[in-house]
Amino acid sequence: MRLTILFLALSFFCFPPAAVTADQEMIKRLPAPACAAGWVMDGSVALFDKDTLFDRINGESELFFPYGFEVLAYARYENKQNPKLAIDMDVYKVGSLLDAFGLFSTFRRKDAAGASIGTGGTISPSQLIFYQDKYFVRLQVTGATSVDQEVLRSCARSLSRNLPEAVARPRALDALAVPAVVAGSERYMAQSLLGYAFFTKGLVADAVLKGETIQVFLVTEGTAEAARRTMAAYGAYLKASGAEPRITEDKGRSSLEGVDPLYGTVVAACAGPSIVGAIRVKDTLAAKQLVEQILQRTSQGK
Repeated sequence: MRLTILFLALSFFCFPPAAVTADQEMIKRLPAPACAAGWVMDGSVALFDKDTLFDRINGESELFFPYGFEVLAYARYENKQNPKLAIDMDVYKVGSLLDAFGLFSTFRRKDAAGASIGTGGTISPSQLIFYQDKYFVRLQVTGATSVDQEVLRSCARSLSRNLPEAVARPRALDALAVPAVVAGSERYMAQSLLGYAFFTKGLVADAVLKGETIQVFLVTEGTAEAARRTMAAYGAYLKASGAEPRITEDKGRSSLEGVDPLYGTVVAACAGPSIVGAIRVKDTLAAKQLVEQILQRTSQGK
């Protein structure tokens, strides 16, 4: 009796109730005993936290941490007729819907077809990825280069039903919903947007102006003062590179035009907590008009 009490007490301190609940929640997310007809779970669900994620995705684990990574649940589903053929299901729980989108946009391939799973998804002959609520999901075929895509879709739908209900895409993307921006090209980066440390996080997307493809970016800081500091840091960087950007200030708003050493001609504007810019610009006037469109949408909360 005393040993039982001691064991329970140790279990409480080694595995706090919240942690145990979280683990059980993730285990129950993955469909069992099968994800599709004839595709059964091999063994049980394995969980990986920040300390052990490296064991599952050697070489990629650091990529997930800026997106508020909490836990990965993994299971392998074998084909009953051919056990060498399987589908690996990786379910990542991260910090927010925007973080889940960020990972989805990072792994999304331009040549993959859309898949109506969760909030958004894509599918190829050997892989299906989607995001839903705080979850980013990757299904990967092993033992072959492809399977019937309906199998991937069935497994994904089985999982999606076990996740919190799908909601609309992140509201942050609404600012880029203008005609020139290429739908589906948006990416959210949780750190070092464009590779610059002073752009701590933000969105980037392709845009087409007069037949030319450029990129637009959006950085949203917590306050207008923080945005001004970030804009000033970018201006200082361009000056240090010898670009001599033109910077103007007017009624609390700043604008910048110059040459970025990595991305060519750049125009940017800062108003309130937001910085909007365009790089690889060919037509400066058209790019400024696009920047203004996006900046207006951020100020209107759209």
